Amino acid sequence: MFISQQLREKSIAEYLLYMWQVEDIIRAYDCSMTRLRREYISQFDYDEDDKEELTDWYGNLVRMMNTEGKREKGHLQINEIIVMDLAELHAKLLNSTKFPFYNAEYYKVLPFIVELRNKGGNKQENEIETCLNALYGVMLLRLQRKDISPDTKHAIDEMTTLIGMLSDYYHKDKTEGLIFDED
Repeated sequence: MFISQQLREKSIAEYLLYMWQVEDIIRAYDCSMTRLRREYISQFDYDEDDKEELTDWYGNLVRMMNTEGKREKGHLQINEIIVMDLAELHAKLLNSTKFPFYNAEYYKVLPFIVELRNKGGNKQENEIETCLNALYGVMLLRLQRKDISPDTKHAIDEMTTLIGMLSDYYHKDKTEGLIFDED
């Protein structure tokens, strides 16, 4: 089972961040399947069947990126839908009295969201997307071995907690169904 499949079952937020990274990897290879196969996929220690399956998976993503006009920036529609689903669930959790711990964590994170938007973040994106973008940005900084200030680390830790809770609720809602209000 490939990383994407494992992450999708384990944590929708980790899956989404992984998929954003995959989009960036595809862009780094100029959305060229030839280059991806030769320079990237060939590095994996998979048997031939698994390499072929991985090649097909990347090929489908490359086709989607080309079709959707995402060769240079933006996220695939399949990933944008997940963000919208998470934002919708976030709103339901906040509007319900049954999730006080989620509400409490949200109000810890809200000042960081406001601060990010005031520093030039996209004021049109939903709060969950703001958090995910912050998490992805810090992930990229860590991959580049760049320092992260203590204040940024604190904000990211709180966002990670909120997004982790949301991800857990997403999984629970998909598998068991959540009840949001008294009936």
